[in-house]
This record gives sequence, C-alpha cells and structure tokens, in this order.
Amino acid sequence: MDDQAAQNTAASDAATSEAAAPTQESAIPREELARLTDDIVAALKTVYDPEIPADIYELGLIYRVDIEDDRTVKVEMTLTAPGCPVAGEMPGWVENAVRTVEGVMDVEVEMTFDPPWTPDRMSEEAQIAVGLY
Repeated sequence: MDDQAAQNTAASDAATSEAAAPTQESAIPREELARLTDDIVAALKTVYDPEIPADIYELGLIYRVDIEDDRTVKVEMTLTAPGCPVAGEMPGWVENAVRTVEGVMDVEVEMTFDPPWTPDRMSEEAQIAVGLY
C-alpha cells in the first residue's frame, strides 16, 4: 500500500458492521471523510448476493475500503465461494454502487480469496436473514 492510501484508510469490517475511523490524517477534512465512509457503507449495503437474502456488507464480503486523497475508493472484497455464479459480475455491481456516492472520483474493486470467506464473518443481521441465528 502506498503512503497516500495508508493515510486515508477507512476500513470496513462486516463482522462488526461498523466503519472504522480514519487511522491517520488525510487531505480530506475529517467530517467529509466520515460522511464519505458512511455513504460508501450505505452504498455497499445496496448490493446483494442473489443467492443469499443479505447484502454483501453484512455478509462480510467486504474486507477493506480505502479512501485516498484524490477520492479514489479502493474496495477489497471476496465472494462466498470462488466458483460463485456472479463472480464476474459482482465487482461491477460494487463499483457502480460506490460510484453513486457524492464526492467519489474513482472506484477500484479488487477480488481476493485470502483469507477465504467463512460464515463467521457474517453480522448478526445477516445470520438472522439466512436463518443461522
């Protein structure tokens, strides 16, 4: 990760369903960064895995969200399984959702399977939605 990205890390952790505060100073004012973070999380919650009745954020598919000084948003995510039928489409859905957030200039979505997704990454809300809780 470059210095600029490190300065603007706003990680999202689906297991706790909370967006973390920025870890270091950013060129983006604190209030604006907080609004962007909240709005990005809200946008991510509009994307659903078509086979599971819960959004990708609550499912724990979002591993990291970085907001850089130039307002590029980098999303690191996974899928419930590498062979997921929407593997080719979901990154585009995420990109389109995050692009709708006012103030976001660009979006990059990176898919990873390390660590692999497991149901323990799901929030309580998602566990209830799929009948595990």
